[in-house]
This record gives sequence, C-alpha cells and structure tokens, in this order.
Amino acid sequence: MVLVAAAVCTKNGKVILSRQFVEMTKARIEGLLAAFPKLMTAGKQHTYVETDSVRYVYQPMEKLYMLLITTKASNILEDLETLRLFSKVIPEYSHSLDEKEIVENAFNLIFAFDEIVALGYRESVNLAQIKTFVEMDSHEEKVYQAVRQTQEREARQKMREKAKELQRIRMESIKRGGPSSGGLGGRSGGFSSDSFGSSGVSSVSSGSGGGGNVGAPSIEMDNKPLASKTAQKPVSRNALKLGGKSKDVDSFVDQLKSEGEKIASLAPAAAAGGAGAAASASAAAKAKISADIHTESVHLKMEDKLVVRLGRDGGVQQFELTGLLTLRITDENLGRIKVKLANNDTQGIQMQTHPNVDKELFKTRAMIGLKNPAKPFPLNTDVGVLKWRFITQDESAIPLTINCWPSDNGEGGCDVNIEYELEAQHLELQDVAIVIPLPLNVQPSVAEYDGTYNYDSRKHVLQWHIPVIDAANKSGSMEFSCSASIPGDFFPLQVSFVSKTPYAAISAQDVVQVDNDTSVKYSSETILFVEKYEIV
Repeated sequence: MVLVAAAVCTKNGKVILSRQFVEMTKARIEGLLAAFPKLMTAGKQHTYVETDSVRYVYQPMEKLYMLLITTKASNILEDLETLRLFSKVIPEYSHSLDEKEIVENAFNLIFAFDEIVALGYRESVNLAQIKTFVEMDSHEEKVYQAVRQTQEREARQKMREKAKELQRIRMESIKRGGPSSGGLGGRSGGFSSDSFGSSGVSSVSSGSGGGGNVGAPSIEMDNKPLASKTAQKPVSRNALKLGGKSKDVDSFVDQLKSEGEKIASLAPAAAAGGAGAAASASAAAKAKISADIHTESVHLKMEDKLVVRLGRDGGVQQFELTGLLTLRITDENLGRIKVKLANNDTQGIQMQTHPNVDKELFKTRAMIGLKNPAKPFPLNTDVGVLKWRFITQDESAIPLTINCWPSDNGEGGCDVNIEYELEAQHLELQDVAIVIPLPLNVQPSVAEYDGTYNYDSRKHVLQWHIPVIDAANKSGSMEFSCSASIPGDFFPLQVSFVSKTPYAAISAQDVVQVDNDTSVKYSSETILFVEKYEIV
C-alpha cells in the first residue's frame, strides 16, 4: 500500500489534524481533503470512497472521522487494518473525541502517526510498541542523568566544605589581629605570615559587593615585598576560589582523576555503556595478536571484519563480512612478485581486486599480480590488493550463537540464563567478551559461570570473559539474578572476540617472482575481529 495522508476531520468536513506521508504540495492535500465531504452519500454505510486518482478509507468516531487517503492500487484489506490501528491510537492520546482535545494533543498524535507509517508504507508495529516509541523512554538517558546528579551533589558538597574552610581561616585571622579577607570593593588587606605558616600572601577583594560576604574572595600574590627572611611560596590564583568558570561536574571529575581513576568524556561514557566496553576489549585483543607476528620482507595480512545483529528470539537481522588482503614489501629487490591464493569458499563470497591488479590472472590462476609486470609494488606501505564481502540472512553463517533467557522470578526481579555455542567449529575465538547491560544501581548475584566475570558498577554492565572458545570448548553458560528488573533490561548484549583463523576460506599458498617464478620467503598473518556483534 501507499498511504498518502492521514487526517482527523469533523463530519462537516473541517480538518482538525492532517499528516501527509509522501511529498506533495499544500494545495494538493487541501484539495483532496476538501473533496472528501462532497463524496459522502447520505443514508448509506460506507468504509471507503474512490475517485479517479485516490481512495478515501474512513471510520466514524462519534462526531469525527478518522480518514486515510491512499492510492487506488493499494490493498483495501491492508488499508482497513491500518485504519483500525489509527483509530486505536487516537483515544490513547486524546481523553475525549472532540475538536478541542484533538488540537491540544496534536503533536503526540502526529508522532504516533509517524510510527505507524513511514514514507507511505505501513510499519510492522502494534499499539504497545507505538506508545513505547513515542514515550522515548531511554535506559541510557536515565543512567546518564543519575550519574550527572550524583556528580553534582558531590561537587556541591565539596563547595560547602571549601566555604567552611575559608570561614575558619577568616575567623582565625580575626582572632590573631589580622584584617578580614572579605573587605569592601577596592579595599585590600594582608594575611600575616603566621596565617599560612611560612607563606606570605595577601587577599584582594574583587568587585563592589558588600563587606562581610565570604562568597568567593580571589586570593593573589601581593606585589609589595614582605619583610620576611623565609622564602615566599606562590599560591595558585584558583587555589581557594569557589566561583569561576569551572563547573561543578568538572571539579568532581578532576578529583576522580587525582585519585587515579581513568575518566573518559562524560557523555560517551554514559551513553556507550556495554558497547564501549565490548569495543575496547576487541581492540586490545586485536593489538595483542598483531604484536606477536614476525614479519619478513614480503608480508601478507588478511583481515576479516564482522558486523552481526541477532534477534533475542532468534533470527538474523544483519550479517556482513568484509575482508581485505594487504601486501607490504620492504625490500626493493622483491617489488615485482605475484601472490598465489587458495580459494576454498563455498558460501558465495564476492571478491574484487584492486584496479591495478590483473583481473584475468586472478580469475584464471587465482594469482595477484600487477597489470604491468614491469612495474614493482610500492615499498614500505600496506597496499590493499584484494577485498571481499559476504552478506546473508542464513542462520548457519553465524559463528557464535548467544542465547539469553531472562525470566521473572516473582519477586520483582529476574533470573537470567545465558549460554553460548560455537557454530563455526573451524574457528578458534580468543578473548571473548560478552557484555550484558543491567538495571541502574542493581548488582547481579552470579550463581554459575564458565570463564570469569566482572561487574562494572559505573557502566552498569556485567562483563563475561572466556579466554578461548574452540571445538574442544565450544559451549558454556552463566546464571545470575537481579532484583528490581524486567527482561528487557538485559538487552542488547554486546559480544567481542578475535581469531587467528579467518572466516573466509581464502589463504596464501606461495609468493613468486615475476621473471622466473622463483619462490620468495614471506610472512603472513590472518585476523578475524568484530566491529559490532549484538543481540537485541
């Protein structure tokens, strides 16, 4: 079906609300809506009216009509089903079916309409999903707001403590006979050397505010020399400054850094959550594998990259494999070479050579060589010579399946069972990390597990680590429980791993010189890594 517009109008033809889903002029949509009441036939029951160009499908709702305008080629049964869903949405956001109530809730209704239809085509959604999407209730946003509020409370507490310290210092100065630090504007006084031990400092009150306020005195070094034999110790301009440009959150983050904590930028840390933990684990494991490779003057590197998105109830939403073969030559005497490959692929992987590579040589003899054999490959640089791609919806292509089964325990929480199984048993997966999101401020109680696990209270995730998954250790499980949770809190799961075994059945057999086909000593490395692997 192609749905042109959805509208709510009175039985007299007055349009209260209209939302069009395809591109058209204002005059065109106004003309279509104005024509609708003229097409109504008195005394007959109708569900639709057709003209030469469009079809009007409508449903009476007390004093109003819910009206859909579709093309004549659309399926009338689908149109009626969509109309019923629109009619269910309106009472959800409008307490009564009158013109005033519809106008007051117009934007919420438009948002709901947009969830039902996109670019003229019906989305596969139900009423509960529409309500969830319109509410835009984000777990990540709640986490971020909670972290932000905690940081602000801590920062305000620090400010109060600093204010008390300044007050105490000021009172001590008065008792010892020295002037107060908070004078009138333009008036300056000096602390005696006894006030700060061996340090000689003076305080200059800035601004034209009142006298006794200890709000934010600016402490500076006095320009006049002091008659003290001890060395003067400079004091930072912002050492005891309460006001200023720095924010409360920044001061709290600085405190964490001073205590040895590694602090990333505030918003990404809260928003990324489990995805950031999985990505960092994958990058570290990939770097570790690459560091162990010994390279010769001719070095081949094959990289496979996976992007996988699986449904929590099964099914493949996205599977994409991309690969690249790069060649690096460090000896100018070995610039003119050919690389012989073995292609044992049975899945239909699409391959493409570099424009400067001889395509006919690759097709007939599975060899990588330049179109102009007299030219050498570039030196001391990674040259991409072959790339491949594989996209499928077949579940048999998934290398590692994850089954997460949260169930309500009847006490307001959930019992969660997670198991993994290696499907591609020719692979050896290393440094596998499965990151499970958790509800805010709820610590899991882990009963059984394989490998190791770590609860990150700051990111609110449970990180499950398995060193190696291979044919001899192809499955494992974890069981844990969480209070104050629902099954949806534990998705999406993020998975990361690396492997020295490629997913694509492509490998290098030999490297020979162009002139005499003499074999050349070479080194090679293969790596399979995850860019995104999630269960949603």
